[in-house]
Amino acid sequence: RPNDDLLPDCVKRPAADQLPRYVRVNTLKTTVEDVVDYMKRDGLFYLGQASRLDDLTLKTKEFMRDIHLPELLVFAPKTDFHDHFLYKAGHIILQDKASCLPAYLLNPAPGSHVIDACAAPGNKSSHLAAIMKNKGRLFAFDLDAKRLATMSTLLLRTGISCQQLANQDFLKVDPDSPQYKDVEYILLDPSCSGSGMVCLQEDTSSVDQEKIQARLASLASFQLKCLNHGLSFPQLKRLVYSTCSVHSQENEEVVTACLQQNPGFRLVPVLPQWPERGLEPLTQCLRASITKTRTHGFFVALLEKQSDTGNKEQEPVLQKR
Repeated sequence: RPNDDLLPDCVKRPAADQLPRYVRVNTLKTTVEDVVDYMKRDGLFYLGQASRLDDLTLKTKEFMRDIHLPELLVFAPKTDFHDHFLYKAGHIILQDKASCLPAYLLNPAPGSHVIDACAAPGNKSSHLAAIMKNKGRLFAFDLDAKRLATMSTLLLRTGISCQQLANQDFLKVDPDSPQYKDVEYILLDPSCSGSGMVCLQEDTSSVDQEKIQARLASLASFQLKCLNHGLSFPQLKRLVYSTCSVHSQENEEVVTACLQQNPGFRLVPVLPQWPERGLEPLTQCLRASITKTRTHGFFVALLEKQSDTGNKEQEPVLQKR
């Protein structure tokens, strides 16, 4: 599965078996309505739009439109699309719901200049490009050349042409370079413990707690550096910070430290209807989990440059598009 979704292959783990199969429709190639029609002709049963989380308990061959994200369809757990025509043609992307949140909440305008700081294997980049309607410029950086090659294949399959990929450390990208003078949006999903991923959750009973804490401290330091670096781009309006971690050291604590060091930015409250919030006092942020949101574990924060015009810019992320 060379171009699989962001999730590791967890199908043999019981907890992963409980999760719905989420499918994001690639709006650069098709529409949600057309994919729904295709699936119905394929013999699947469409139950309409979900109105509450409990609706997402689906039987085999049933599917729905997601309650929060308009371009997301939800299928029964373990529904396999890897050999499906729509997947191979780039019309659908297999991506956990929680990992669709960063691009959705960043919501870059078509024609804008955007950075995906730690981009491979590319699902979030492809989502950003779709929101941008493939117009503007999407700068995507990653240190892993092999994953970047996989990403290039994914973007080709999904019909994206606004990207500029670079096998480069984001921390070494010069914010003052003329190339990035118009960058207004950054998606930062840096390396993290992966503790929110169902199949990566560590059995801590036999693990040295001191080693775990040392690793978390090291990751948090790196994440804060990335966040501070992202906020230094001169024309930046919004930055989304996300991790697939459940640890506050990598989530709320990193954001709190960043805000203390960057008083020109503030947290924007997002998706008030989302059932799981950041830990107090950062309830503007989102958390995700198997039990409360039927997704893998995730954390998302939206930071916005403060301006004299008040809160006008936060409206798109508060409303369903």
